Amino acid sequence: MRAEPDGPEDRLRRFATIWSRAVFPVTSTSLTRPEFEERLLPLARRLSEALRARTYDAGEGRAVGAALVGAHCTEPEALSQTLDCVDAYLVLYCGGDGAQEDSRARAARLQSAMAAGYAEALRQRTLAEQEAIARAALEAQGAVARALHATEARFRAVFEGAAIGIGIADLDGNIIQVNGALLRMFGVTEQAMRARVVTEWTHPDDAPQVWRLYEELVRGEREHYHTEKAFHRPDGTVLWTNLTVSLLRDADGNPQYQLALMEDTTERRLLNLRLRYEATHDALTGLPNRTLFFERLEKALSAGDGQRFGLCYLDLDGFKAINDSLGHAAGDRLLVEVADRLQSCATAPGEMVARLGGDEFVALTTGTDTEREVDELADRIMNALVTPVRIDGRELLVRGSIGIVEGPAGERGPAEVLRSADITMYRAKSAGGNRYEMADAEADARAITRHGLTTALPAALDRGEFFIEYQPLVHLGDGTVRGAEALVRWLHPQHGVLGPDRFIPLAERTGLIVPLGRWVLEQSVRQAREWQERHGGTGATGPLRVNVNLSPCQLTHPGLVQDTVDILERAGLEPDALCLEVTESALIGADDDLLKPLRRLSEMGVDIALDDFGTGYSNLANLRRLPVRILKLDRSFTQSMQQFPADPVDLKIVEGIVSLAHSLDLAVTVEGVETGAQAEQLRILGCDTAQGWYYARPGPPERLHELALVDATG
Repeated sequence: MRAEPDGPEDRLRRFATIWSRAVFPVTSTSLTRPEFEERLLPLARRLSEALRARTYDAGEGRAVGAALVGAHCTEPEALSQTLDCVDAYLVLYCGGDGAQEDSRARAARLQSAMAAGYAEALRQRTLAEQEAIARAALEAQGAVARALHATEARFRAVFEGAAIGIGIADLDGNIIQVNGALLRMFGVTEQAMRARVVTEWTHPDDAPQVWRLYEELVRGEREHYHTEKAFHRPDGTVLWTNLTVSLLRDADGNPQYQLALMEDTTERRLLNLRLRYEATHDALTGLPNRTLFFERLEKALSAGDGQRFGLCYLDLDGFKAINDSLGHAAGDRLLVEVADRLQSCATAPGEMVARLGGDEFVALTTGTDTEREVDELADRIMNALVTPVRIDGRELLVRGSIGIVEGPAGERGPAEVLRSADITMYRAKSAGGNRYEMADAEADARAITRHGLTTALPAALDRGEFFIEYQPLVHLGDGTVRGAEALVRWLHPQHGVLGPDRFIPLAERTGLIVPLGRWVLEQSVRQAREWQERHGGTGATGPLRVNVNLSPCQLTHPGLVQDTVDILERAGLEPDALCLEVTESALIGADDDLLKPLRRLSEMGVDIALDDFGTGYSNLANLRRLPVRILKLDRSFTQSMQQFPADPVDLKIVEGIVSLAHSLDLAVTVEGVETGAQAEQLRILGCDTAQGWYYARPGPPERLHELALVDATG
């Protein structure tokens, strides 16, 4: 037995040997098999280097595919054998020490690139051959005409020796002469061929202009025409040809015969169809891919009057978790099963299903009644996903979120329709998933606006587009101003002044809330220090305090305590002049690690307020372990007190909360006070401070100076 190769060059040559043995039998070449192997060896080396390169270069694969055409490997089996060989042996012999899964993925991409390069080179070669055929046709026309006027022997040499099919007919379409190449192409005898007339050779795939050009030629109105045409063979198969028909005139210039030259392009066409299929269909599921889907969608959107379309954009819920926990192989099998189920949902005329990529699928329906049909299609899809998918002994529940867009053709482009469907799908996913939603123009506009605000947030902070307004905190007992809550605003160049509800959630999702929150804290502390310096630093009962909101993201940031200490020291403000407000929902189930920074700040003298108290469903007993000194009662508890008398149940609830808070040495602040009756009832119940439009709307810091001075002077 011969030892297996162990060096890289040996393995490379072994791969080239296997490749040459697979392709040589189906290659038209004068080389011997060893010589052919030497010609493939550089191509094998390029594939090996592309497989192991740091970054993927599709150009290498395309170049190898083009080189195969240059080596006369133009039979369809040559490409098929090459792709099979690369799929089976390239990673085995040339994959190196990297991850097999990554190498196989790279090998698959190289196969696609090789097929694309092969197809392009073959197309270029075909164009060159067609041009040569056209020239040959003209030359043949001249040769035949000269032969008719010169010698029959010379004509016979050209006629019978031609590699392409040649036929001559009179102007009525009666076939007079055919050569052997043409008979072999059609698979009939000369007698059977001459028994038919040209006009009988019709085919359903004939281009509309083919027979118009023919009529013009036999009338003498044109000298020749070239087209691609299909013919039926007697055995039921289809013969595809490049057909050139020329008019032959007599010595006086009168039309006399028609000359047809045919090249058999059947195998080339089948290869092109296969390559077209691979370029427009998903390799994993076999469904149409993004390219083919956009072609169909564009066609549907450009249909005539009265036509409509309906689009379902599906994204699987929780697919990433399946991929991460069970592996990509299981995820791929799940996608294949889902694709089969979706395919069974779109069987009516005008319906199609495609895979856009990952776990995203689309279903399209067209016609005049898509308002009803798209809803039915979405229902079928949701029902198809109900049955669990069994993979590796596990039953996996498959759920999906669908965004539906429906409307008349001709009003929107493909990109706009798909964007609306995508936005609507995410709206369905945000609502809990496992459902479908209809597209809504206003919801789309809001989503687009949110996206625009999200992308503009970082630059807005750098450009200084944020500013702070302050809403006074008033003591309910004596009506004095004790401080203010800092409320950030965004002066947007296009949308004007935006409240925090428009951009704070976006800042939290992007992480920008940390630098933005630090800026708000710094500006607010500096403003509190300025109040002290300009107005003796006090309200009626001591220093004016500033309340600053902390988001959940800021609570978990490791620099919270140090940033706060640094800001207070730089401004020269005492910690007891600062209160940090944290929403109750952010502290539900909080562990000691989360509470540790708040405890450190509280020990320094910074007050901690529990904001929106009563909305988070927290256990009241947990108040003992939270480092808070103030409860900010949510406005939902006190709205009924705007009129007198208030709801007795609400009064009892607020009275109980105030009593509990005071028993724990906590102060109570009430938000959203809008009427005098409300303020008076809250004062009677024992609430300590309040804020709301009854006292003042949020405004510039100067307004707080004025209110505090009025209180101080009585």
